[in-house]
Amino acid sequence: MLELLWLIPCLPFAGFLVLALAGKRLEGRAVALVGVGSVALSAILSVMVAVDFMSAPPPGHFYTQTLWQWLDVAGFSPGITFYLDALSLVMMLVVTVVGFLIHLYSSEFMEEDEGYSRFFAYMNLFVGSMLVLLLAQNLLLFYLGWEGVGLCSYLLIGFWYKDPKNGYAARKAFVVTRVGDAAMAVGLFLLYNNLGTLQIQELMEKAHQSWSPGSLLPVAAAALILGGAVGKSAQLPLQTWLPDAMAGPTPVSALIHAATMVTAGVYIIARTHILFELAPPVLAAVAVIGALTLLLSGFSAITQKDIKRVLAYSTISQIGYMFLALGVGAWSAAIFHFMTHAFFKALLFLGAGVIIHGLHHEHDMFKMGGLRRQLPVTFWTFLIASASLSAIPLVTAGFFSKDQILWLAWSSGRGSKWLWAAGIVGALLTSLYTFRMVFITFFGEAHSEVSKKPGTRMLIPLVVLAFLSVTGGYIELPAIMGNVTIFSGFMHTALPPVKPLSGEHMEWILEIIAVVVSLGGVFFAWLFFLWMPGLSARLARTSPGMLLHRFWFSGWAFDWLYGVLLVRPFIWLARINKDDFIDLIYTGIAWYNQAMNSILSLTQNGKVRFYAMGIALGAIITIAIAVLR
Repeated sequence: MLELLWLIPCLPFAGFLVLALAGKRLEGRAVALVGVGSVALSAILSVMVAVDFMSAPPPGHFYTQTLWQWLDVAGFSPGITFYLDALSLVMMLVVTVVGFLIHLYSSEFMEEDEGYSRFFAYMNLFVGSMLVLLLAQNLLLFYLGWEGVGLCSYLLIGFWYKDPKNGYAARKAFVVTRVGDAAMAVGLFLLYNNLGTLQIQELMEKAHQSWSPGSLLPVAAAALILGGAVGKSAQLPLQTWLPDAMAGPTPVSALIHAATMVTAGVYIIARTHILFELAPPVLAAVAVIGALTLLLSGFSAITQKDIKRVLAYSTISQIGYMFLALGVGAWSAAIFHFMTHAFFKALLFLGAGVIIHGLHHEHDMFKMGGLRRQLPVTFWTFLIASASLSAIPLVTAGFFSKDQILWLAWSSGRGSKWLWAAGIVGALLTSLYTFRMVFITFFGEAHSEVSKKPGTRMLIPLVVLAFLSVTGGYIELPAIMGNVTIFSGFMHTALPPVKPLSGEHMEWILEIIAVVVSLGGVFFAWLFFLWMPGLSARLARTSPGMLLHRFWFSGWAFDWLYGVLLVRPFIWLARINKDDFIDLIYTGIAWYNQAMNSILSLTQNGKVRFYAMGIALGAIITIAIAVLR
């Protein structure tokens, strides 16, 4: 089955081509069959390839497939080559399976939209680009997929482009992530210029042999790659685009946040872990960035009214946990949390989509309330996802993955008490804002009536993802709970293990603290937003409360800061510089063409005698030239 690996990204691309070329001529059912079916076939093939790979591992626990030579210029000869190992296999499975469930959900959610075929064309292209990114053996092909998901995010965030706000959100996402993409491109140039290759495995081997830890070149290269990862994964200081990305349709939000674009940064750091281990300051920066991001976004999530913006800040926070794990060398733990996060975050967005779909596209949680009776399946699945996000102990997948990150943030050689403390405070904030959302939306007095109930195609993905949000964590249990290491044992064929420096008794203590903190966040959410809702309102009306609320609600004023420091000065300079000598060249060319047009237009006066005279004069000149020669 491994030889069919090339079909996994090709099927979504084929779906994109069919829909892009013939989508307007296809009926809605045919569009859904192509759009959903192509990703479904890709998911089935992924599962089959995974079974074959794990049951009979290839030599070295990796498989390489070269389709054709891409370029051959001056010794630079990258190919269209795919590389499958434990890391790319896990991420490929998540992207295709979760992507298929989102596509199935979308076939009902978007069926009344006039851009139905265009939507699925973009979604198929998105999944295909992400799969190229994950499977690429060389960084040039990787960068092609990297730019592909950036393009698709622009197209999908601004899908409803007739609203100027949506167009602005799409441009903002494209421009902000472009800052990181530029850093990534410079990093690739630096790597090739110094090591002579962009094939990832060869590159890592040469880096390990040629560069000493902490020297300038690996630090510079790792820092530039980190810049790209920060942009794509919406981490400080390039996190501002993600909350505004909620302008796109809800299934788009689910796909971007759960399975594709925002996890690309996590993947590239894990894939190039050898380079980051050669750059200890950059690896420490990864952990610090993750810790700060999860805290800042957690505080912002507490103040949001829009249910999708709460989930957007939650995604930024959870990616922060993954960065924290990467920064302390817990590579497997980061990918484990990526997997569980994909399950419960996709479920949360799809559940939010059911609510928004049923309430005439209402996003304000405070205009909802009491929905657990009107949408029982949505309520229970949303509650399961919320419990998993909040790391409710023993019964959710999120508990096991987040607990592993917190434990290794304390006990690994690169960890520290401060990083662990940031993770613990983030866990409290996560439980608080998550169950604030649950209690406001599903409990209390109903403020709106559901006008449209979800159908089978929207409910099936909810149930499947709810099952995965509960059971997905049992493949990796801590030492104090049975020491099941199925996931990490598999991942260690591609990523190095990390050995805790603390003993089992400390793990017990930290485990109890984490459980108390997670449940404490649920308790405070119940206290402030269900039992005594007036208390939170009174706190928010105090002077400090109003100031903090406004500050956190604005995302810690990063948009204002960038507007003052970057956007306004740039616009001011552009207006001053709009008539510089470079512009005069182009305006001069335009003036010349306009003048010549004015002269030539004089010959078009509509008088037949004038035209006949012109023909005769032209004939005389032509004959004279011929005779005189």
